[in-house]
Order: sequence, then C-alpha cells, then structure tokens
Amino acid sequence: MTQDSQIKMDSATIERLLTVTSDSSQRPRPPIHQWHPPFTGDIDIQIKKNGEWFYQGSVFTRLALVKMFSSILRREADGDYYLVTPVEKYRINVEDAPFVATQVERLYEAGVAYLCFTTQTEERVIVDANHPLWVNYDATGEPRPYLRVRDNLDALIARNVFYQLVDWATIEEVDGQPCYAVSSAGQYFSIASE
Repeated sequence: MTQDSQIKMDSATIERLLTVTSDSSQRPRPPIHQWHPPFTGDIDIQIKKNGEWFYQGSVFTRLALVKMFSSILRREADGDYYLVTPVEKYRINVEDAPFVATQVERLYEAGVAYLCFTTQTEERVIVDANHPLWVNYDATGEPRPYLRVRDNLDALIARNVFYQLVDWATIEEVDGQPCYAVSSAGQYFSIASE
C-alpha cells in the first residue's frame, strides 16, 4: 500500500469516526476561506484563556451564539483573529487560543488508536498529521498543551484532559528523541521529554 493510499484511508477513517461520534444536528461551517472582504474595524469581543467569549465585558451566555461566531473565526497571516462574513471583517482579541479542548476519548478502528477531542464549542477533532498535538512550556515550566482544530486555529487542552493523555502516554521515540508520547491515527505525538 502506498503512502498516498494510506493517507486517504486514514482520512476516510477519521471522517467516519467523526460522523459516528458527533451530533448529527451540527451544520457545516461557512466557506470563510472563500470570503475576502476589506477590514471593517475592531469589535469589542474577547476570547479568554478559559474559552469564554465576552462582548463589551459581558460573557456570552448562549452556546449557540458562541458556536455561530466560532464558525466564522479566522486567524490570518498577521497573527490576529477576525470574524469574517462575505462583506465584513472585524478583528477580535484572543488571550491564548480561541478554543479549549474539554474532553478526549480514545477510539479504535482496525486496531489503530484515534484521539478524539471535543472543544468548548462542541467541535470534535481527531489528532492526525493535519491536526497535531504539541506542548509548549510557560515561563514557570508549566506545560501548555495545544491541538490544531482547523485551518490556523488552535485549542488549549484543559488540564484534566492533559492528565488523561499523560495516563495514556508511553515512552516512544519521536523526531529521534525518546519521550512520553500518545498515539493517534498511526503516529506518535510527544507530550513530555523522558
């Protein structure tokens, strides 16, 4: 089997797993990659480190509203985050990452493990080459684990979820270095040095 066919098989497997495990009422995201409106201005929306959304200092209380706004969120080459429609583009403030991974489960398909994360907006992501998992460290040496959700948007992995990954980790060699790693979609992702 060629590497390309392996990748296609993995993509099909991941799509099937996401379909089986997700809420069928979720609608597809708008095609914001096709929208290129001019910059409209800044809007007083902030996403806090804990994943809460605020408008003019007041927390969003309706998950449906957060889900709608997150579906039109884009991070551009300048590093800033924008809410994008076909005719408007507003810059917002994001303290850390726009999403927080609040749950993880380990699924198996044909003997291969897949780590499936759920964010605070109920978006589900399976870790693979296009949705990697990595760990940064803050100034105090505390781990800050992240996951690529989509496009250029990441999720901070909640502490309790990270502890679950630590429990599943084994000592493996990643990029030529032994480390504690977790397996998903046929590859290992380092979560701590040995």
